[in-house]
Amino acid sequence: MLKITNISKTFNTGTVNEKRALTNLSLTLNEGDFVTIIGGNGAGKSTLMNSICGVFYVDSGSIVIDNVDVTRLPEHKRAKYLGRVFQDPMMGTAADMQIMENMSLAYRRGKSHGLSWALTSKEKKIYKETLSQLGLGLENRMGSKVGLLSGGQRQALTLLMAVAQKPKLLLLDEHTAALDPKTAEKVLELSDKFIKENNLTAMMITHNMKDAIAHGNRLIMMHEGRIIYDVSGDEKKNLTVEDLLKKFADISGEEFANDRALLN
Repeated sequence: MLKITNISKTFNTGTVNEKRALTNLSLTLNEGDFVTIIGGNGAGKSTLMNSICGVFYVDSGSIVIDNVDVTRLPEHKRAKYLGRVFQDPMMGTAADMQIMENMSLAYRRGKSHGLSWALTSKEKKIYKETLSQLGLGLENRMGSKVGLLSGGQRQALTLLMAVAQKPKLLLLDEHTAALDPKTAEKVLELSDKFIKENNLTAMMITHNMKDAIAHGNRLIMMHEGRIIYDVSGDEKKNLTVEDLLKKFADISGEEFANDRALLN
């Protein structure tokens, strides 16, 4: 579903601020894979995700989604293949629009809507049934402005919108980092549920090592723009945070430099 081959990315080339973010990185995700990605500060995690989304072009290498080479496609043309949930709950929804209007944007994305944006009774019924899956009572507040929701409610709604059209690849970009622990746990449960029910291929960046171990079928560790550890199956299930810290130190020769991950 995703095949990345030897991609590299350097920012501010030829200046004192030159930064090599990705170096000849290759990665393949099969259909149904749910990969968690961890790494220290500046490891290249967000650069990898932004490269897939087309926020910027890579300097070299290729990115193929479901047998379509998107390496040189602009961001808006890649959007039809992707669903994305950002770290900031405010980024995935339109605050001044109603819940059902936001749902409509997600369900109608890329489709012809004729001369009218008016919601049909059939659409409202679908949105209500879908929202009920969240267990947050939003199905009874479909006329409320999204800006009135809590961060957790808004992030759950964003997740629901991201999977509405069953994307080829779901990208979760530290999507629970701004939430309190209880709400984060709820959003992660919903993530697991939607990925499993829709057999989605997914990639999740997280600073929480316990979450990286507990979720998904595969774990990737990055360091200085490279993948230094790739584990799946029973070996992943049996990992501990201590195992990951030791593995990082053994491979990189450094201590894991990320206070948020260690505190979690």
